[in-house]
Amino acid sequence: MLDVVIIGAGPVGLACAIEAQRHRLTARVVEKGALVNSIVGYPVNMEFFSTPELIEIGGYPFPVERYKPSREDALEYYRGVASREGLDLCLYERVQDVSGGRGDFRVRTDRGEHHARTIVIAIGFFDLPNIMGVPGEDLPKVTHYYREPFPYVRQRVLVIGAKNSAAKAALDCYRHGSEVTLVVRQPTLSDSIKYWIRPDLENRIKEGSIRAFFNSSVAEIRESSVALSTADGRVEIENDWVLAMTGYHPDYAFLEQLGVTVADDRWRTPVFDETTFETTRAGLYLAGTVCGGYQTNRWFIENGRFHAKQIAAHIAQGRAEPVTFDGVHWKTEE
Repeated sequence: MLDVVIIGAGPVGLACAIEAQRHRLTARVVEKGALVNSIVGYPVNMEFFSTPELIEIGGYPFPVERYKPSREDALEYYRGVASREGLDLCLYERVQDVSGGRGDFRVRTDRGEHHARTIVIAIGFFDLPNIMGVPGEDLPKVTHYYREPFPYVRQRVLVIGAKNSAAKAALDCYRHGSEVTLVVRQPTLSDSIKYWIRPDLENRIKEGSIRAFFNSSVAEIRESSVALSTADGRVEIENDWVLAMTGYHPDYAFLEQLGVTVADDRWRTPVFDETTFETTRAGLYLAGTVCGGYQTNRWFIENGRFHAKQIAAHIAQGRAEPVTFDGVHWKTEE
């Protein structure tokens, strides 16, 4: 019987495991994919918007050569932290069901079963893209994830979206020889695009290097073309690839299967105690970006990592003395 099973091995899930161990709790992390699976899926050589100290976990410094860390820097950092802490990790193991209750949960996976007194859900949101629901969206030429520009060299690429992911994909593909068209539902680019990216994209659109359709949406995707609904009527353009940067959302089916209550608001926000992060199912906690529902910009690594301290303290409830890190050793607090 473990004290806690953490579902999800992203930065926040790892932070939860570390804080649990500092409270002398036994913790195991179960992850359906790779260690920090979402970051593995980020674009190659992607640069974080956050500076390294803002995405550190467990008190471990995150040294980088540049001002901001890359995807590869982060993968190595979180791997190193997990190794230093000796975390109990079960990777490529998908959770199928959680039965029982506080004090005696049973986590059934495709590889076996784990028993724990409490459960922490830190599954993020990156695995499920927001679907447009248009004909042809299931064609092989369509993807909701952008990794690198090289498959699209000298190809006609349609990028859908108005935020950072769409802006970076459009610029990256353009600079590697793609013929890029951008489709945006709104009349302008999103104000959330980072200040050093937006002027670049605006200038490329203004000079005609990237073609843009505003107040427009995709009506149908075909083998060699895409039909758009624009302010001037229906337009069909030749096309080889579609990068649908339409955003992502939490796995609500999984959350509801676990008994997590979801609020009836525009963001479909999971219900939890904002002090302890315990849900309406006693002994089951939420941590990280999953807490925001469709409001995926509310929680991220920078602030989601702090959920770990509150959750671990609540689970411990005097079961063990917490310890602190002085930069060299773990020490029990007197």
